[in-house]
Amino acid sequence: MRLQSIFILLASFLLIATAGSAARVPNAELKKQVAAAERAFAATMKARDHAAFKNFIADEAVFFSGPGQPPLRGKVAVAEGWRQFFDEKAQAPFSWEPEEVEVVESGTLAYSGGPVYDPNGKVIARFNSIWRLEAPGVWKVVFDRGSQVCDCKK
Repeated sequence: MRLQSIFILLASFLLIATAGSAARVPNAELKKQVAAAERAFAATMKARDHAAFKNFIADEAVFFSGPGQPPLRGKVAVAEGWRQFFDEKAQAPFSWEPEEVEVVESGTLAYSGGPVYDPNGKVIARFNSIWRLEAPGVWKVVFDRGSQVCDCKK
C-alpha cells in the first residue's frame, strides 16, 4: 500500500511538471494574441459597437482621462466614460492600431502602444495599454493612457 501511495504521488508530480511546461505558450505567439486583441478592440470603435468594446475591459481597469482629470476606475466607469465616443455619429471620432507589443516572460501581462488617428488619418495622439491574460487566449485591458503628440513646426 505504501509503495502504491509513493507511486501515485510521484506520478502526480511528474504530471504537474509535464503539464506546466507543455502549457507554456511561446512569447512570440502571446505577442500575436495581444496585437490581435488590440486590433479587435480598436475595431469596436470603427464598428460603433459599445457592447463589444466593454468585453475587452478588465473589471478593475484604470483608464486615464487627461491632465487634471481623475482616472476612470473599473469596467463600469470606463464603459460609461467612453460611451460618448460611440454615439450616433456615422464615423468614429478616432481610431488606433498597435505599433509595439511586448509580453512579460511569465506571459501574463503585456504592453501595447501606437498611434491614434483622427477621422482624416492624421496622428493626433499615442496610446499605451497594459493587458492581462485572464484565461487562455483571453486578454483584457487593465491600464490605458493616451498622450497628445506635438503638432510643432520645425
